[in-house]
Amino acid sequence: MSISRRATDAFALQVMLGLCLIWGVQQVIIKIAAPDIAPVMQAAARSGISALLVGLLICWKGGWNQVPATWRGGLLAGSLFGLEFFFISEGLQLTSAAHMSVFLYTAPIFTALGINWLLPSERLRPLQWLGIFLAFIGIAFSFAGGMSFADMDRNMLLGDAYGILAGMAWGATTVVVRGSRLSEAPVTLTLFYQLIVGFVGLLVIAAASGQISHISLTTVAVASVLFQGLVVSFFSYLVWFWLLKRYLASNLAVFSFMTPLFGVTFGVLVLHEPLSINFVVGAICVLLGITFVSAEQWVRRKVRALLGS
Repeated sequence: MSISRRATDAFALQVMLGLCLIWGVQQVIIKIAAPDIAPVMQAAARSGISALLVGLLICWKGGWNQVPATWRGGLLAGSLFGLEFFFISEGLQLTSAAHMSVFLYTAPIFTALGINWLLPSERLRPLQWLGIFLAFIGIAFSFAGGMSFADMDRNMLLGDAYGILAGMAWGATTVVVRGSRLSEAPVTLTLFYQLIVGFVGLLVIAAASGQISHISLTTVAVASVLFQGLVVSFFSYLVWFWLLKRYLASNLAVFSFMTPLFGVTFGVLVLHEPLSINFVVGAICVLLGITFVSAEQWVRRKVRALLGS
């Protein structure tokens, strides 16, 4: 029997506000703790902590019996998840948290393109194609730097590119989940695959690059890892999946776009990151494009209601 999902209410809005605050501050916390613990090691540690907790949750609620049918998709999704956080970790060493927050959230664009190719029943609608066009225009505008090539910061451009690659990896992870047997597996098992494979992969990368030794157990480092492992990767992800089971995904998608806005705000207020006009304009185009892609039905209803009035 299918579950009837309802439109978002005041409670859902309050919960989404809290989740977006958590997700938005995440990049800032990684940068603050980077001098004490390498970002790749932060990502590995948070994934390991969360994998342990989710594994215990599966032992309690069940789900291990589906491993034989889902492990291949799980390995692929986990590898992409680890790749996403590798790009985030490397990118944050070159670009600002504000830039990373916006470019990471291009993920829905790549998800929509992948699903459009993989699942003919979910072809993109004209408004979604418009959203994709707007998003890529925004990316191009953000990458434009200043009025001349001399104004461009090559390190920041590379970091921004890592942000987009992270968004691509995140989008590809969603496509793998939707297009494999993971779509029928318990949410906890799908999340466990991503966390445990990501943990192993990131730990290997940290060891190979020498970053595994870049650890100082300061208060900031420990607090960062615990916040990411307990609050972000475990608590917030499970709350998000709980919301998706009860509310319309298109409505939640609109509110989730507060995350990059919070990310930019925290980056400016906490890290004193500068914002160029080209990035602001480009970010607005990206966010509008993502809204058209992820919440197409919601946008269409609002437009019709506006025209009808």
